[in-house]
Order: sequence, then C-alpha cells, then structure tokens
Amino acid sequence: MINTRIIGTGSYLPERIMTNAELEALVETSDSWIQERTGIAERRVVADDQSCTDLATIAAQRALEAANVSPEDIDLIVLGTCTPDRVFPSNACLVQQNLGSKAGAPAFDVAAACSSFVYALDVANRFLRTGGAERALVIGADTMTRLLNWKDRGTCVLFGDGAGAIVLEASDEPGILSTHLHADGAQECLLHVPWGPGMGYDRLTDTNGKISMRGNEVFKVAVRTLGRIVDETLDANGLSKEDVDWLVPHQANIRIIQATARKLGLPMERVVQTVQHHGNTSSASIPLALDTAVRDGRIKPGDLLLLEAFGGGFTWGSALVRY
Repeated sequence: MINTRIIGTGSYLPERIMTNAELEALVETSDSWIQERTGIAERRVVADDQSCTDLATIAAQRALEAANVSPEDIDLIVLGTCTPDRVFPSNACLVQQNLGSKAGAPAFDVAAACSSFVYALDVANRFLRTGGAERALVIGADTMTRLLNWKDRGTCVLFGDGAGAIVLEASDEPGILSTHLHADGAQECLLHVPWGPGMGYDRLTDTNGKISMRGNEVFKVAVRTLGRIVDETLDANGLSKEDVDWLVPHQANIRIIQATARKLGLPMERVVQTVQHHGNTSSASIPLALDTAVRDGRIKPGDLLLLEAFGGGFTWGSALVRY
C-alpha cells in the first residue's frame, strides 16, 4: 500500500498587524473582553494590493523550499479557501501559474469554510495513495477580513488573513494515518455569508455580503462535534489519547481549543496555539500553526499529530499524522 507523508511546510502572514486597541475605536469592545472570550490579541490584515492567491503563493514557495522540491516536481495542487480571488479560474490554477509548476497537472480549490485545509489534505492524500499523483502541494489560504462587517463586534474581532502550505509525497513510510470528514448543511444559518454571485448583485448589500454568525450556538455545536471526532479518529487507528504528542487545532477561539485539549487529556503545553497572534484565519489556520511549530522545533520527526477543524456548512474534519 502507498503511504503519504509531509516533507515540507510553509506559511505567510500579511505585514499589517491590527491590534485589539484598533478595534476599540471601531466597535463597542475592549482588549480585555476580546482576549477573555477569544484569546486573540492581534491579527494580520491583507494589503489592498494583495490577493488570496498572493498569500498562497508565498506560503507554497516556502513549503517547497523546506521540502527541497522544485515547482516542476509538483503534480497536484489542492487549495482550500472560502475567499477565492475570482469565480474562475481557481486560486489553485493561479498558484500553479505563479510558481511555474508542471503544466497539465490537476489544480483545483476545495471550499469547506474553516475545514477547507483538512478537506484538501484528505483529497490530496487519496490521490497519492491511489497512484494519481506522486507529490502534491496542499494549501490553506484566506483573506477573511474582506468578508467582515466592521460594525459587528461578534465577528470583526475574530478573523485575520494568512496562508499555510505543505508538500505531501508518496512514501513507503506511514505519514497521514487517517482522515475523517463530515458536514451538516441543515445548520448553515448559524454561520454563513448570505450572498454569492449566483444570487444576483441586486441582493448584495453592506451586510448580506459579510459573515453572519450566531456565536453562542456555533460554540456549543463546535465543542460537541470536535469532541466526537477526537474519539472517532483515535478509534479508527486503535490508539489512545495518551499516544497523541501534539494537538494542532483550527485556531478559531481559545475556549474551543481548550475544550478539545481537555477531551484529549492534553496539557495546553502540548497544543499548538497561534490564535493569539493570528486570529481565525479560516482555511489557513491549521497549516499556519503546523508550520510555526515545525520551524520553532516543537514538532519533531516521529511525533503523532492530531489536526482538527470545524467551519461553516457546518463542516468538520480531522487528520492523524505521523510527522
């Protein structure tokens, strides 16, 4: 059986830092309220002349450099995002062009809100395991601040922009041990952007083209759902909570992260946390956190990682990875 393993990671954050103090001037909130409720102290905001594809391209280049792989060696690009630059072509095709990757190799986007990277990882893993590709770029990138209503304190304090990427390679050695994906479209009204180009521009307003979220309800569903997927993932591999070295969660909210860590019985010292500096970067948050912990030396070869995410749709997913 063909296995797959991660051979390189990369990430990119826009230069502009927006602190909680800046948000105090926009909405009725405070630094202490934001940090207590979310754990976020600051987030990055994309420049006016930057696109989601620009962020994804830089993260991909850094992952390729870390893997010591050239763009021509990539025969699949799967990019998770919910903020594509255009209706078409996909951001993945634009990244392929920017990198000068192999012409003719498949490149496409996956849209599953904050779970998009885990979904993209699952798709790429299946391609490689069935011989459809030998080496893949898997990217998560979003420019969430462009979907924000800066008068809505329930959402504008949460999100930031960024991109993360991995290089995935077919291997004889186990790496991606399992992936698990789920969705429940019946609850879409709790977290959504209630507009899209297919609905017609006559229905676009200052608010219905922005993120709408019923925060307390989303929090409750996320905590329950992520608790269940922890059990599902470990049971599928015949492993126990004690076997997990690192939790690499979607960086949505410190309270959700803490609840998942308690479910695993992991101290917060074994949880990769970047939410305080990045906010919720949606599709980018897991690969950003992974790259951060790989580059600072916390995650080492042989460590067992649990990646998990929850997003609008609702969607949720996990991956168990031997790094």
